[in-house]
Amino acid sequence: MSHRDMTPQDPLLDAARASVMAVGVRRTTMSDVARRAGVSRQTAYRRHPDVGSLLSSLMTREFGRVIEAAAAHAARLGSGRERVVEQTVRGSELLASEPLFGRILDVDPELLLPYVVERLGVVQQMVIAGLAKEIELGVADGSIRRERPAVLAAAVELVARGFVLAAHAERDDGIDPWAELRIALTGYLRPPAS
Repeated sequence: MSHRDMTPQDPLLDAARASVMAVGVRRTTMSDVARRAGVSRQTAYRRHPDVGSLLSSLMTREFGRVIEAAAAHAARLGSGRERVVEQTVRGSELLASEPLFGRILDVDPELLLPYVVERLGVVQQMVIAGLAKEIELGVADGSIRRERPAVLAAAVELVARGFVLAAHAERDDGIDPWAELRIALTGYLRPPAS
């Protein structure tokens, strides 16, 4: 993740967030973002060549914060498996409740489809890389089954993605999706019985 994307105070990214929250992704324009940020369009275009680049940086910053918070939350736990499971569940909960993510799902859900069926985005790649490091530690401490960490991390992200997207569905069945995700991941990562 670039330093620019994670800068806590970035008037252009803050303005882009305000615009997306107000009108959605598709209706956000560089002119509106520049106006909200109090800069000229030319200044905005110098920082980001187009609205897509600006919005990509915004999502990387916002969702990157979720990843960091989830990792910090899980860092205190003992085993690698506990850390991976807790980081994934907490990150999934935080992302599902993130207002920007919710707004995209409500107004422009089709924009997420490529990240579900075609390719991994920058944030998904960051998640997989971070999980792979933790999984490697879990394999080493014996709490996670032996498998290539990148394979396990990609599968964990795939499972979590489904839970995050389904979290917005109305349910009558009383399911706690985060408890179920925790159970699924714990079982998936557990080493076979000796």
